[in-house]
Amino acid sequence: MLRQRATILQSLRRTLDGMGFVEVETPVRIAAPANELHIDAPASEGKFLRASPELQMKRLLCRGMDKIYQMGACFRAGEEGARHSPEFTMMEWYRANAGYEDVVHDLEAMVRDAALEIHGKTRWMYNGVEVDAGAPWHCLTVREAYRDFAGWDPVACYDADRFDMDMVVAIEPNLPRDRPVILKDYPLEAASLSRQSPGDARVAERWEVYIGGMELCNAYGELTDGKEQRRRFEEAARGRERMGRVAYALDEGFLGDLEKGLMPQSGGAALGVDRLCMVLLDAKEIAEVRAG
Repeated sequence: MLRQRATILQSLRRTLDGMGFVEVETPVRIAAPANELHIDAPASEGKFLRASPELQMKRLLCRGMDKIYQMGACFRAGEEGARHSPEFTMMEWYRANAGYEDVVHDLEAMVRDAALEIHGKTRWMYNGVEVDAGAPWHCLTVREAYRDFAGWDPVACYDADRFDMDMVVAIEPNLPRDRPVILKDYPLEAASLSRQSPGDARVAERWEVYIGGMELCNAYGELTDGKEQRRRFEEAARGRERMGRVAYALDEGFLGDLEKGLMPQSGGAALGVDRLCMVLLDAKEIAEVRAG
């Protein structure tokens, strides 16, 4: 299993390298994680282990890098189970002067190439269902999914608790499992680091991809408005305090870059590497595809 995992990781890097991306490394221990309501970064000697390298990678975009990726360890407190580990491997990549629809094509290439490396074809069995990553990926909006499977419109009338509950009990179980699924255009309230859709200010440029019912990848058309990003982080910090969670200090370096207009319009995505390995290797638990 670990040899096959190594093959998958090599394939992911090779695909992005072939597209002209540059692999980068940013700090694992950081002072100011992004304030998001339900993601807790473990404390580490006065700082925090990163839940994501997102803010640090975006600062590289602000300094002129245009196509970058990073694969490495990330950490989230309180997340453990068949599909979760408090320490996990993430791959994030960003394209400057691009949008959220551009990075989905990168993911399509990565998944297909990895499947070919492991199975010699783009079809394989996962959890008793044949998945075909070579077929056109199924795409639907969050609005369509909730209307069809949950009977309400979260864009017109957002309810955070109901949204999260229905995602688990009504949406995810009804997504097709024979090919990857792109679920896109989330309510703005459910995407704190993404920009608004130019066609509807209530909608955020965000997508998630599912394969075989497993959520694997999250992407944004990145928010570049510094004042709006500061407002969202401050609002999330207040929400974390109300929930009894630590409210993180704001990353003033990152926000300063945005407020100076240094951040180009960009698309970025975060792929759960362990989960991709689970799907490609037909593993039932994340521990099967990780050493230790």
